[in-house]
Amino acid sequence: MHHTVFQQNSNQNDSRQNGGGPGQGPGNQRPGAPQPTKPARPLMTWVILFALVALVWVVVTGSQGRAREISLDEFRNLAEAGHVEVGSVIVSDIAVSAKVKPSAPGYSAPNAKTTPKDGVPVQVTVAGGAIDYTLERLRESNIAFEMERSDNTFLQFLFSFGPIILVLLLIWFFLARSMRNAGGGPGGMLGNFGKSKHRVQTKDTVNVTFKDVAGIDEAKDELTEIVAFLKDPKRFQRLGGRIPRGVLLEGPPGCGKTLLAKAIAGEADVPFFTISGSDFVEMFVGVGASRVRDLFKQAKENSPCIIFLDEIDAVGRRRGGGFTTGGHDEREQTLNAILVEMDGFDATDQVIVIAATNRADVLDPALTRPGRFDRTVAVTLPDLEGRAQILSVHAKKVKMGPEVDLARVARGTPMFSGADLAALINEAAIIATMQDQDHVELADLEEARDKVRFGRARKSRKVEEEDRVATAYHEAGHAVVQAILDDADPLHKVTIIPRGKAGGATFSLPEKDRTGFGRRYLDATLRVLCGGRLAEQKKTGDVSSGASMDIKMATQYARAMVLEWGMSDRVGFLNYAGDDSREMYIPEKDHSDQTARVIDEEVRRIVDAAYDDCNRIIEKHWDEVVAVAEALLKYETISADDVDRLMKGESLSKPTVAELLSAESAKSTPTPPTPPAADDADEDLGGMVPSPA
Repeated sequence: MHHTVFQQNSNQNDSRQNGGGPGQGPGNQRPGAPQPTKPARPLMTWVILFALVALVWVVVTGSQGRAREISLDEFRNLAEAGHVEVGSVIVSDIAVSAKVKPSAPGYSAPNAKTTPKDGVPVQVTVAGGAIDYTLERLRESNIAFEMERSDNTFLQFLFSFGPIILVLLLIWFFLARSMRNAGGGPGGMLGNFGKSKHRVQTKDTVNVTFKDVAGIDEAKDELTEIVAFLKDPKRFQRLGGRIPRGVLLEGPPGCGKTLLAKAIAGEADVPFFTISGSDFVEMFVGVGASRVRDLFKQAKENSPCIIFLDEIDAVGRRRGGGFTTGGHDEREQTLNAILVEMDGFDATDQVIVIAATNRADVLDPALTRPGRFDRTVAVTLPDLEGRAQILSVHAKKVKMGPEVDLARVARGTPMFSGADLAALINEAAIIATMQDQDHVELADLEEARDKVRFGRARKSRKVEEEDRVATAYHEAGHAVVQAILDDADPLHKVTIIPRGKAGGATFSLPEKDRTGFGRRYLDATLRVLCGGRLAEQKKTGDVSSGASMDIKMATQYARAMVLEWGMSDRVGFLNYAGDDSREMYIPEKDHSDQTARVIDEEVRRIVDAAYDDCNRIIEKHWDEVVAVAEALLKYETISADDVDRLMKGESLSKPTVAELLSAESAKSTPTPPTPPAADDADEDLGGMVPSPA
């Protein structure tokens, strides 16, 4: 159970990116400049690859022919049993080497092809100073051997550890080469971290212009001046004027800040550097400041140009707030670099910085002062006319029916952002496509509006009859009170079909956009919010959690009336609401405990007065509530006109949901020829199809 309230959704537009760096766009290629050729692969690379293959082959073959290490006693047993090849025993200073016949137990391989024909090599390691003992044991066993006293210790070491050393050298070579390449010069591997991660956009790579921006005419006009200056700077310098160095776009999410930046890139024939505030933040302290310096350096080299900093609050927050871990704060260093670079612009630089944020209240005052960001452009939620314009822009991309009234849709979408309206048109097109329609109709747009705001209708959800009755009376209480009170928003429709987390909803259709809230409107809204709980309680004799959202909204309205809007006689013309721009974790409290008690008492008094007054309205118009609730149980969704007729005592003659389903089923399934009596029976059973809700 839910009473409609319109809030804003966040949606952000991602900027397109061009693969080229600064100065590499199609408009920045110098005429006559030689085209860079792809360097040939150096010979050293092929040599290293060949050495690597050879190393792998040596390691593999060496491991296959490597001698087996055995003890001296085991070797003597093999020799006494006649399993050692004659003349293969060689004694050196450090080992005894020999070849064991493949027929010896434990020395034959499972596969005959892998068994050596001339014997399996074995080796007995001689401990230091024990060569005489080893020779004596061999003579006692009558084992014939040959002495090999050589000074090839270096060769033995090379054969033993050479492959490992070669692998280490190869790893060092490739690592050093990658470090040089990553650094892009003398900076080494870490030098690339200081390079800016911006993207360059031009009018050739962006297909958005000011014609595609609607609903924010004032912001568009201010940015049109920026584009005009970049195209003809002498026109503005004639009277000694100076173009703003920075423009700050501030507004809720999804209102078109990034879209405006794309339109500037599409209109201005100058390089457009775009980067996000989070791209400055890195794990190494000082990297963000280095990237800022690199970005502004390249921008000055390509002036006139525009720098667009999206989500600047990631690095531009007020310095000194919150808790830091000590040392240097990376964000503060980055912000300091931005402040210095923007303050160092010359009059002839012709570099304009445009930043976007939805939290201008947390930005550092040194960043938003004139001289850095000279203008703050408010990109707010569109009004009624602006929503109609935005809907018209997006409606050009889909096939609309002839009876679609976009002005009516704009009325029913207060507090919708441009991103919400774009999603509404897209969802309506999807709904019409899934129903195999030729055009998008008004019903599709209304369904898409409800889907964007509250979620998909859950028509297949099985609801117990007791819950359906409670939901119907709950929504009927909202609808009747809203229809009776003149200061409340006009009623649009009521439904008990579950949608999102709500079991039902009562929708309003405001006649105008509200820039502020009047006391009479707030009192009427509080009474509408209380109507659902009171009607449900009177019918069922119990209360449920279905009024949780109503209670939350009523509490928020009442607290704002007392804390912010000065609508309480006891509290007076004072503001006790905290400032959420502070970054401290300690709760803010600017008033005494006695004042807090008075605030709580006033909030309760306002809500209790609305509750008692709404209770009198429900008692007086209970018959109308019952009529609307029974109609909801029968039809599931009724319009404001239906509610008016029911409150006048009239009855509704439209078909029910069950009858519509029966008619649809009869159209899709061909009826076989039957006797007349069977037809009459079918008509009698048509109303017994269960409701999907």
